[in-house]
Amino acid sequence: MNNVYFFAVDLGATSGRTIVANISDGKFEIEELTRFDNNLIQTGGHFYWDIYALYFEIIKGLKIVAQRQIPISSIGIDTWGVDFVCIGSDNAILRNPLAYRDPHTFGKMEEYFSQVMDKKKVYDITGIQFMNFNSLFQLYAMGKNGDSALAGASKLLFIPDCLSFMLTGKMVCEYTIASTSQLLDPRTKQLDEELLASVGLSREKFGDMVVPGTIIGTLTEEVKSITGLGDVPVIAVAGHDTASAVAAVPARDEHFAYLSSGTWSLMGIETKEAVINERSFEYNFTNEGGIEGTTRFLKNICGMWLYERCRKEWTDAPSSHPELQAQAMKVKPFQSLINPDDEDFVNPVSMVAAIQNYCKKTGQHVPQGYAEICRCIFDSLALRYRQTFSWLKEFADFDIDILHIIGGGSLNSYLNQFTANSTGVEVLAGPQEGTAIGNIMMQAKACGVVENIWEMRKIIANSIQMKRFVPQDKEIWDDAFKRYLDVTK
Repeated sequence: MNNVYFFAVDLGATSGRTIVANISDGKFEIEELTRFDNNLIQTGGHFYWDIYALYFEIIKGLKIVAQRQIPISSIGIDTWGVDFVCIGSDNAILRNPLAYRDPHTFGKMEEYFSQVMDKKKVYDITGIQFMNFNSLFQLYAMGKNGDSALAGASKLLFIPDCLSFMLTGKMVCEYTIASTSQLLDPRTKQLDEELLASVGLSREKFGDMVVPGTIIGTLTEEVKSITGLGDVPVIAVAGHDTASAVAAVPARDEHFAYLSSGTWSLMGIETKEAVINERSFEYNFTNEGGIEGTTRFLKNICGMWLYERCRKEWTDAPSSHPELQAQAMKVKPFQSLINPDDEDFVNPVSMVAAIQNYCKKTGQHVPQGYAEICRCIFDSLALRYRQTFSWLKEFADFDIDILHIIGGGSLNSYLNQFTANSTGVEVLAGPQEGTAIGNIMMQAKACGVVENIWEMRKIIANSIQMKRFVPQDKEIWDDAFKRYLDVTK
């Protein structure tokens, strides 16, 4: 196989990058072209994403491709979930999109359940985990608040679909990103008309549903002129970043769980059908779309958001992650534990103060300084992973032999070892660039370079080195888990 090149745009909630990759002889190589911040804009009492800045960064990456004469076969874009852009009848973007951490949804989920539709009914339709920022509740809040962009919208496009539209002029609704909205029925794999009507919308407000691997269109004349590229196709990859990341899990077979570790930690299993029952409702698990008709049965866990927010506050902490974390490892373990998913940690003014206040009100040692707080975060995340992993084992109709950790968090050796210790299962860490690799592999499938998900995973396994972590200190972690359950009940 000769070199085949692909261009991936990978956008997270705090940063983004453009990447070029080539696949040859059963292996791939990737090169990061650009990296940039994805900044929340706070104005007028709201938080917005700058969709134009993100488009500008994509164009910048494509210009580099043209200047270096890299013969890319296609372009793919993945982003975080749930957020969307309002498009006017003249195809103009009506306003920068509200960010999922905007406070306009606070209290609106509960109001929706009391005034519009029963909570259990919503879950029975969607199988989606309840989070106040899901698209359903954003739309409800915008409607109640008389949002002018929503009122004037002819179409609503999820973030990756909007960016693809800006490149191609074509509007679609990619399945995996739509599945995060709490508007989609995973059985029919279509947006649910009753849920749409409950927030005053119709199906016509969204583009045609497409599955990962669909060609959306080629670059517009405008984009070709700006970048110097030709008729390059834009592929609807798994537009939700976690869907792309899970596609990149280098598993040997189906007997695995995954942990996509980044700003959010997404822990789950891959299933052939959605799992929607009383227990999944009770534990608040979600069913999101995967590639090749699979379902990502998982739970969202507030991940390195806690750590990164604290790092911005610490003025005396080492700037390097290894040095800071090494200091945290000298601290006595388990003296302060938190539930990472407590609402206190959604978007506090001070994350340090939020963690300290949580420990104070639960009668624990109040952590002081960056080392104690970092250790509190890592201990607590590992124990939350254990709790979620134990639930996954209840739902899986297969034995889970291994936990794959992918994403930026796979580089955190301390937390990886803690996770192995806590869950009691072998951990394989890598690839770090899981989301971008999944994006690239989906483009490769669309172009006929690979046939299916298992061929994709074989190429990934052949191309990277994974790090292995074996469980240790079982009794210590068993005791810590009992204390965690007591503190967080």
